[in-house]
Amino acid sequence: MSDVLRVSIVDPNDASRMVLKKLVLGIDSLWLEADSNRYEFFLDVISQSNPHIALVSLDADHEKALTLISDITQQLPQCAVLAICSSQEGTLILRAMRNGAKEFLNYPLHEEDLLSALDRVCGGGPGKGLASGGRSGGNRVISVAGVEGGVGCTAIAVNIACMLARNENNSVALIDLDLSLGDADVWLDLIPENTVQDVTENISRLDYSLLKRSLTRHKSGVYLLARPTRLEENSSVSPDSLRRMIALLKATFTHLILDVSKHYGPLEVAAFAASDTILLVTQLDLSGLRNVVRLNKYFDQYEGINEKIRIVLNRMGMDEVAISLNKAKETIGHEIFCQLPNDYAAMVESRNNGIPLQEQAPKARITKAIEAVANVFENSEEVGASVNPKKKGLFGLFGG
Repeated sequence: MSDVLRVSIVDPNDASRMVLKKLVLGIDSLWLEADSNRYEFFLDVISQSNPHIALVSLDADHEKALTLISDITQQLPQCAVLAICSSQEGTLILRAMRNGAKEFLNYPLHEEDLLSALDRVCGGGPGKGLASGGRSGGNRVISVAGVEGGVGCTAIAVNIACMLARNENNSVALIDLDLSLGDADVWLDLIPENTVQDVTENISRLDYSLLKRSLTRHKSGVYLLARPTRLEENSSVSPDSLRRMIALLKATFTHLILDVSKHYGPLEVAAFAASDTILLVTQLDLSGLRNVVRLNKYFDQYEGINEKIRIVLNRMGMDEVAISLNKAKETIGHEIFCQLPNDYAAMVESRNNGIPLQEQAPKARITKAIEAVANVFENSEEVGASVNPKKKGLFGLFGG
């Protein structure tokens, strides 16, 4: 169970409710959506927020709790009910299950028992069951990282995010993880009120709706979480808090685009570990290819990261180069995922105006090329090491 599940609790007993809240808050894969001390109001509470899981304690009043379980099952069938009770009487268990409870758990509830029950309820796999919200192609985390400064990874990240957001079935968040010098807000002409630091510092106190409101919405539909305002604030973002933030945002959005810095320390490694795909951006020159090799060796010490890397060759055709594509592939030990053309004029105009390419230069070759990359991430299939040559775009920009 790798996706974050949103959980709501009802228990009129203050002491046992606090125990349940503490248990849920202590598990990174769970988000406490709401808690209530009244059976009568609980259905209204969860109707507003649509949690994945409702934990219903039966001890305060068996009959009211059983009626509530039946009402939740009928009116919110997408919400799985887990009944909790200190009594293990067979008749009570049978009635709870007949009323729609997916599991009947004993109080006091232990973490391993709760996690086992959630695994059974959610179908036992990432992106499946309740945590995926019924979406077939979402919940994808894509990191975009450059092998050196100035290779265009922020431009690529911003424009992939905006192109994915055009699909009304997608909800897209762009996270600027260049905590010192990030400028994703400039590319979108936004002045965010909250930053990565604000969210990570308050992650345990944010509820589901407040988390989304902490991000700044661009007119394209993309939600931006910008880098900290002051340079000294970036040290307060830890790998653990970043992992927690990514997990919770993944439960909220179908696509997370992470614009990663070139520091390649613990924070960047945490972002890569949480990602499904890593777009490593370079240019077809000696320094860029050399850094790809260095990074490959560095990532060998971290299980699973190298397998996620897809190489993006940016600014192709900028000038004559002596390095062939075949030689580049041989040197770096990776297939080339895609090649993006050089279009300096369109990119500079887009950045200076704070307008994404799809609006600033919809017919430009670079726009069409990045659009083709975004389209790869529209489906739920595994993104291969290179795009199928038979599916080349209009300008033959993808290479195997």
